[in-house]
Amino acid sequence: MGDQTYDWGLIWDNKDALLDGLFTALKVSLTALLISVVLGLALAMLRTARAPWSWLGALYINVFRGVPALVSVIWVYFGVSLVFGISFSVYQAGVIALSLLYSAFLAEIFRSALEAVPMGHREAGQALGMRPTRIFFSVILPQAGKIALPNIGSMFIGMVKDTSTFTVIGLLEVVRVTQNLVSSTFQPFVLYTAAAGIYVVAAFVIDFVFRLIEKALSSPPKGRIATAIRGRQRRRIEQLIAATGRPTTAVSS
Repeated sequence: MGDQTYDWGLIWDNKDALLDGLFTALKVSLTALLISVVLGLALAMLRTARAPWSWLGALYINVFRGVPALVSVIWVYFGVSLVFGISFSVYQAGVIALSLLYSAFLAEIFRSALEAVPMGHREAGQALGMRPTRIFFSVILPQAGKIALPNIGSMFIGMVKDTSTFTVIGLLEVVRVTQNLVSSTFQPFVLYTAAAGIYVVAAFVIDFVFRLIEKALSSPPKGRIATAIRGRQRRRIEQLIAATGRPTTAVSS
């Protein structure tokens, strides 16, 4: 062991394969995140409904919060085929497994966020004669979404990492690619260190992106995205004023 040399150049030589693995992990995770957000919101509403609907929501949430990602993907990829005769591709099985698991976590995140919105906002909408569905989608949900956003970002990072367990079904994400490279180069320390570094960098980037979105949605909006949006809005206003032949000196940011 002490005489083993480490070829760090292998990381650069195989960067395309490793980045392809990261792209696969991100694609599976992003698709699952979109599904999980919709399903999680539905489960949160079910969880806060009256019995027996709330019992069904609680049952789903507690079951899938306790299932490991590895077990979930085995159920989906092998179990569904054995029991129902339905076969999924590796990509489909990964998306379904992550969606089942993380929709349960997101349901609790959305439930907490919805309960954090002051009741007075709902009552104000009712006083204005708004329908319950409009109050929810126009008043309650936007505020709850801002509250839930940081935790959604954390869930997305967890999804990307959990794709590493999908090597069991042959998903060519970062760890699976690393395993294939190790079998031919016999440099596990070098290549698994590279894989760990890729996950860490991905986590930093995802956190940065979600922080930018969070700033853009804050009140008042902050950050580069919000500045760009305000600049675009200002230019559109100036164009409308110019079209009417009025001076634009009064337009403010």
